[in-house]
Amino acid sequence: MTFKEFFSLSKNRFFWVNVLAMAAVVVLLPLGVLKWLDNYTRHGQAVVVPAVKGLSVSAAERQFANRGLTCVVADSNYVKSLPAGCILDYTPSEGQKVKEGRVIYLTINTLNVPLQAVPKLTENSSMRQAQARLLALGFKLNENELIPGEKEWVYGVKYRDQLLAEDEQVPVGATLTLVIGDGQALPQPVDSLAVDSLKPATPSAPTGDSWF
Repeated sequence: MTFKEFFSLSKNRFFWVNVLAMAAVVVLLPLGVLKWLDNYTRHGQAVVVPAVKGLSVSAAERQFANRGLTCVVADSNYVKSLPAGCILDYTPSEGQKVKEGRVIYLTINTLNVPLQAVPKLTENSSMRQAQARLLALGFKLNENELIPGEKEWVYGVKYRDQLLAEDEQVPVGATLTLVIGDGQALPQPVDSLAVDSLKPATPSAPTGDSWF
């Protein structure tokens, strides 16, 4: 196209209409695409994760729902000092900004107290050894129960006044009682023959002649 032809076209009003339409498309199309992407990705629309530690799962669900969030229980731990089922931690954590509809993963305090085996302490442990082992495992101890036997020797372990069997399981952190010898000699069994010799003789039945 020559300059003469270009300038001749430029005098045509339809030429400028087409130019302006093309310019509008070039400018407005990218803007429209960016706006669509913003809406599609919810750009700038974020909610703050609320503080729910220590709450029950149902109470936390209500708070999350009010912000357009959902939650699921993903893990559990055991903390004796806290109520069963309360929330210990969660991800994303408190104060973080997330998009609506985000799933929050909860760690709760276990609903059932875990059990732990009590180690065998009878016949091979002194009182001090047994106390050290139990305390190291997280158990608590009552005052010792004394019975006749070798001094400070362990003869058994009780939980709630019940003597435990070997490797029996009790709740984690339970309070136990050691059954300890008091240093007095164990009573010796008495010979059965000696017992019989101490019994009074049974009188025999009288014969027929003894009545006369």
